[in-house]
Amino acid sequence: MNYSHEVEEMCKVAKGPHHGPAPIPEEGRWVKAYEIKDISGMSHGIGWCAPQQGTCKLTLNIKNGIVEEALVETIGCSGMTHSAAMAAEILPGKTLLECLNTDLVCDAINVAMREIFLQFVYGRTQSAFSEDGLVIGAGLEDLGKGLRSQVGTMYSTNKKGVRYLEMAEGYVTRMALDADDQVIGYEFVKLGKMLEDIRNGVSPDEAYEKNKGSYGRFADGVKYIDPRKE
Repeated sequence: MNYSHEVEEMCKVAKGPHHGPAPIPEEGRWVKAYEIKDISGMSHGIGWCAPQQGTCKLTLNIKNGIVEEALVETIGCSGMTHSAAMAAEILPGKTLLECLNTDLVCDAINVAMREIFLQFVYGRTQSAFSEDGLVIGAGLEDLGKGLRSQVGTMYSTNKKGVRYLEMAEGYVTRMALDADDQVIGYEFVKLGKMLEDIRNGVSPDEAYEKNKGSYGRFADGVKYIDPRKE
């Protein structure tokens, strides 16, 4: 290591307290993190691309600095979904630091990786106070039955009003309006569960009817509209 002449001419001043880093909460323990292998936890990070055309939600489950589970969810950009496929294959098995310095192809996924990294190293993970953390596979719980991301898609114009296209419950098939043409409920199909039933041998028509549901005062509607056609 090279020192400037000015530094070489300085006298030595002894260092006072040396107590290391402040401890951070990790899976129900207080940990002084000196190296990446000292980091464990599970959390989420949200990222966006430069033109802000799409966004990514990244979920990582890390044990002793190694990514053991990854869930990549994207919306708003077709190219991002293909990048997510690569990222999901790349991330598991890498250290948290390797992931931070790996090009995950899409800006949104890279930003999500940066944001989740900060949560882990500052002790702000979802499992910070959960003893022994969350099991590998906990990321799937975010998807629920049918293993499908929860998506909300709404469209509206000043001239024609709002259209509910997809809710957390599923794909919206009809909207119920009252006598004043205001929305009072909607009908939906749970796509994940419907497709799961079809794969298990249930006929498409039966699976469709079996997985229909409604929300709000749908049954009291004076008028029903298809949000994609009417």
